[in-house]
Amino acid sequence: MGQKDEPALGVPYYVGQNPYQAGAIPPNAVFGDPKGIPIQQTMYRDTPAPFNCPFCGSSGLTFVRSKPSLAAVVGCMMPFMLGFCFLCPSMDCLWHKYHYCPNCNEKVADFEKTDPCLGVDVPQWTQQSFALPA
Repeated sequence: MGQKDEPALGVPYYVGQNPYQAGAIPPNAVFGDPKGIPIQQTMYRDTPAPFNCPFCGSSGLTFVRSKPSLAAVVGCMMPFMLGFCFLCPSMDCLWHKYHYCPNCNEKVADFEKTDPCLGVDVPQWTQQSFALPA
């Protein structure tokens, strides 16, 4: 009862809005081949991401394979009323992305589009994936 409310240790306290929750990229982010830098967390998105492979131990950039998602099918159905469908690589921003190691070809992560009503976030569409050093 007599304890004061104190913030938890290790959790940064932000007055107002947390810039990283708003989409800001941390200043220590790694883009491209990490070249042996130990990585704490990798953000797997639409583009190849820097990573350390848990299977073979190599570091580098993932290669990405795509599969149509429910969002792509819904996007295809909208213009279908006009008589044509755009379920093709031009709608790649709506497809699921699966990241593989270029060395051992093992799947290391996936980035699935879960919202069928979500379109492309145009300002962030060409943003590279990044990793945070340990």
